[in-house]
Amino acid sequence: MTTDVPSELAREPLTDSPWPLTSARDDAGRLRIGGVDVADLAASHGTPLWVVDEEDLRTRCRAYVDAFPDVWVAYASKAWCAVGILQIVAEEGLWVDVVSGGELHTAKVAGVPMDRVVFHGSNKSLAELRMAAQLGVGRVVADSFEELERLENVGDELDHTFATWLRITPGIDAHTHEYTRTGHDDSKFGFTLSLGLADTAMRRTAELRHVDVVGIHAHIGSQIFGTDPFVANAEVLIALLARWRDELGVTLAECNLGGGMGVRYTSADDPVPIGRYGEAVLAAVDRACEEHGYPRPQLAVEPGRAIIAPAVVTLYEIGTVKRLEGMTTYVSVDGGMSDNIRPALYQAEHDVALVNRSVAGELEVCTVVGKHCESGDLVRDRVPLPADLAPGDLLAVAATGAYTASMASNYNRLPRPAAVLVRAGEVRTLQRRETYEDVVARDAIL
Repeated sequence: MTTDVPSELAREPLTDSPWPLTSARDDAGRLRIGGVDVADLAASHGTPLWVVDEEDLRTRCRAYVDAFPDVWVAYASKAWCAVGILQIVAEEGLWVDVVSGGELHTAKVAGVPMDRVVFHGSNKSLAELRMAAQLGVGRVVADSFEELERLENVGDELDHTFATWLRITPGIDAHTHEYTRTGHDDSKFGFTLSLGLADTAMRRTAELRHVDVVGIHAHIGSQIFGTDPFVANAEVLIALLARWRDELGVTLAECNLGGGMGVRYTSADDPVPIGRYGEAVLAAVDRACEEHGYPRPQLAVEPGRAIIAPAVVTLYEIGTVKRLEGMTTYVSVDGGMSDNIRPALYQAEHDVALVNRSVAGELEVCTVVGKHCESGDLVRDRVPLPADLAPGDLLAVAATGAYTASMASNYNRLPRPAAVLVRAGEVRTLQRRETYEDVVARDAIL
């Protein structure tokens, strides 16, 4: 397994490397992203630091739009919801899906057109639904019977009708990590199809005056390699639409197929190219529509991780190297589980590379750890790195755009990192670094 960054772009750069599109080493072996030396970024902005390759981010947005013609492509903002990120994806023509009032407010501040916002969430509050109504959110995804009643009550209170998608739990096991499976029957999400709950929900909405069901939605999981689960999801949803037409006399015009396509976190990962994913899913929809005689609905897809994860690297500075003879070499960096919980939570792996100088000489198998008071605070277990690593060296961790900043914490009261956007030699701040004053800002002094 290689741990070095590429010196030039791969032939299929959107899938062949876990590193951002513009990553390259200069003659001194220093990593540059977007034409900017990452060592200079560390010196000027500090570490840990999230570095976003704007060209990579925009290219992935465009690749999804190209792969899904005439389909609403919605960025699943839970992957990383920041004002600047939402501004970019909206500029590229994507919709935005949100799952909370906080994400919805971020979309508002970013200037995302509200009619291009999808509001998800398995337990949306009355306050959040009122906010959605008042802002004119384009689609609300109903996730439970209780939520249908809340939608009706808020609609009656505000004289508003919600354009609604029913979230269907289609009974598809995507065989991904237990914590990222959402389409199997025993799930907290949606109306379980095999138990008849989807049918009951559809019949119930016929009695509601402020809930206008215009389509259905299903999301089967996350970090899925291969197209078969997505094809199966499309087939199940079109068959359901056709059955409701035949049994209930209702022809729904919209179908959201969800997201979940995996990305390359390490050089060993092998994700499906975006174009092939689009071809497989759209062909499955067309076949199912023809089989059931159903008019092709307006489709939507919801990539999140696949848009933002590979566009970002995290920079760390090494502070301690602890070599235990015959056992483990621990390389400690100045961040860890407070800025990337994924290795601890999902046993996730990311490629790691030395990036402030050339990689020469022998390699040593190291365990890269964070600075938190937890034995499980791993960045990457047993990864080959240069044997001459020393305090002050910089490590970069690949593909850290998704579920890192969005799940970051102040564990051990560490301030959360800064984030910068790089492109064509220019650097812009996306998020400033937290200060100690920020960390205690909500505390009441007794």
